[in-house]
Amino acid sequence: MTREGAVDLVARLRAAGKTIVFTNGVFDLLHVGHLRYLQQARTLGDALIVGLNSDRSVRANKGPQRPITPEAERAEVLAALSCVDGVVIFDEETPHDLIAAIQPDALVKGADWAEDAIVGRDIVEARGGRVVRVALEAGQSTSAIIGKIRAMK
Repeated sequence: MTREGAVDLVARLRAAGKTIVFTNGVFDLLHVGHLRYLQQARTLGDALIVGLNSDRSVRANKGPQRPITPEAERAEVLAALSCVDGVVIFDEETPHDLIAAIQPDALVKGADWAEDAIVGRDIVEARGGRVVRVALEAGQSTSAIIGKIRAMK
């Protein structure tokens, strides 16, 4: 959905008394670690909005070899998950502006992120929301999958 569509959805959900959870990432080569992370994030509120890095922002953050899967396909796969209520592609290198627009009640990141390094923390905590760091599945990462594939050559 568009940023404006997400803001409208969040407004409707809030009007109905629902809590909004937000997370973001690349979600390239979706794997069980991603799925479990998203499912856990969804348990923290009534609706989960996922900010998805655009292809351009992935290249800026991870280098020219990524992403493997184009943004439209990554968004479609994420949107098909029952635990995800909306997917918004953002082109900036961080989701700060998207978080400011959505104003989630909870911001979720992996436990590998230091709390003071979580983008948008200031926005969420300023409105009384919470930042939650969730444990990641050991051995589950897109980089590990890519490494395994390359080792098979």
